[in-house]
This record gives sequence, C-alpha cells and structure tokens, in this order.
Amino acid sequence: MLFEDLKGKVSDILGNENLLVTDRLTMICQLLKDSIEYYDWVGFYFRNGDKEELKLRTYVGEKTQHHIIPFGRGICGQVAVSNQNFVVPDVKAQDNYIACSFTVKSEIVIPLFKDGENIGQIDIDSQTADPFTEKDERFLEFVNQEVSKII
Repeated sequence: MLFEDLKGKVSDILGNENLLVTDRLTMICQLLKDSIEYYDWVGFYFRNGDKEELKLRTYVGEKTQHHIIPFGRGICGQVAVSNQNFVVPDVKAQDNYIACSFTVKSEIVIPLFKDGENIGQIDIDSQTADPFTEKDERFLEFVNQEVSKII
C-alpha cells in the first residue's frame, strides 16, 4: 500500500475519540505492520516522566525485553538525545545498537515532537536489509505529527 493511501487511515484511527489513546497507537502499529511488508516490528516509545529514559507504550511484532531504554543508548536512546531521524541500513554496522532480535537487519527511528519538545518516537525494525527511504521518513514524520495531536 502506498504511503499516501495510508495517511487517511492513520488520521481516521487517531481521530476516533471513542478509543483510548493507547488503543489508537496500537492500531497505528498494527496498520503499519500489516500494510508495509518490510515493517516487521512497530512501536512507540515515550519519555518516562522526568527520567532520562524512554518507556515503551505500545508495539506490534515480536516480544521485546527493551521496555525501558536510557537516553543515549541504542538507536532509540540516541534519537532521544539528537532529536534527529535515524535510519540504520545495517544494524550490525552500529556500535551503539540494542539487539531486540537476531532477525532484525535494519531500523528507522523518527522523533515525535509536541510543542517543539521531543516527547517520544516511533521505532520500526525490519528483517529486510536497507529497505527504508526518504519516503518512509516523510511518512513517519506525518504519523508522528498526527500522533502529537492526541498526546
């Protein structure tokens, strides 16, 4: 499915005020995993209160033990500090990588901003080497902009 086709579905899910925010986020994770063949794990991490760490709020994919990630550690922790998109074509080439599964080959993490502050991120793991393009980045930035409206 094309990213443009998914935008309306993302907005519809997030705009459904009859559902809890976490349920809507889970539905977004499921939509992305089901619609984009190389999105094998999709999750949202958010800053854990005043702590310098991220806490996993919801995800779809293989179970993970990484529910808390300190700022600066792994790809997600680096994005929490840098406030920049991070596309990893080959996770084995990264020194500061937290392995969630031996099947993961690449990762993309896009920060989520609310009122100019980095409050979280969307994290996507892929079992495909180097699948992410600028189109993924722009689409996931859109997803995060929409998510910021309900957080």
